[in-house]
Amino acid sequence: MVTRVPPSLLRHRIGVEPYLGDGAYGPAYGLLVVHPALVSHTVRMIRAADGRAFTSTAQIIAAPGLDCPPGSRVTLPDGRITTALVSTGHTAPGLPVPACSEVMTE
Repeated sequence: MVTRVPPSLLRHRIGVEPYLGDGAYGPAYGLLVVHPALVSHTVRMIRAADGRAFTSTAQIIAAPGLDCPPGSRVTLPDGRITTALVSTGHTAPGLPVPACSEVMTE
């Protein structure tokens, strides 16, 4: 049974600077960490946890446990730097589907 998304499917590399909060000089970010991922450049409307609607231009699938809270800076494989809008972890214990992290970006 598959328990995690297979690494062979994560063909891209993304850079993530996790959002740490706002400081005296604006947003603060953690160190840049490169992760294997699968990136789909697709435009879709999404809704954040607070109910606001956004247009997302990229969907990222990565291994479970990706540290990418909303507001994080994400560098996509084409070099474009974007912001994470929604980050979700998917699990299905006991079912033959892989666990993964999904991030929707601006």
